[in-house]
Amino acid sequence: MFATIYLPNFYLQAATGHQPELCEKPVALIEEHEKKPVIVQLNEAAENAGIRKGMTPSQALARSLRVVIKVRAPAQEKSTQEILLHYAFTLSPFVEDTAPGVCTVQFTDCRNLSEKLCRVVEQLLECEIRAQAAVAPTSDISFLAAHLARPVLQIENAKEFLAPLPIETLATAAT
Repeated sequence: MFATIYLPNFYLQAATGHQPELCEKPVALIEEHEKKPVIVQLNEAAENAGIRKGMTPSQALARSLRVVIKVRAPAQEKSTQEILLHYAFTLSPFVEDTAPGVCTVQFTDCRNLSEKLCRVVEQLLECEIRAQAAVAPTSDISFLAAHLARPVLQIENAKEFLAPLPIETLATAAT
């Protein structure tokens, strides 16, 4: 069995870590090293204010003067990824650093997997890192399921899980 631990809006979470006062405010993240900085990630409050990925900071501010514009923080991203990996290694010695904000775990002992993942998700939350996780028979299915988990999902039958999903779900998970 495989598990994927996924940190939604990884770059935004890293940039706003330890700033709980921003939870309820619209927040958008830009990559400041681009020729024309545009929003690359945003929280739900920013989306509700009409802000979208690809907008410039001035376009976002035109939609909401309350929006907080943050820049990517590579040092915090590295630290957040290290914390993610630390907790993943408490599950199994077989951990892959899959992508920023994503790691894959292979299990040899398949007992109580959902409970173990719930514990790790709670430990990450104590570090002010929001995570979603899923366990499934293959790493690809666990990756897809982690994007849909709220916060943990266990898939026993891949065909039953995949059959009702709209094709758009695959595109959402790829971003």
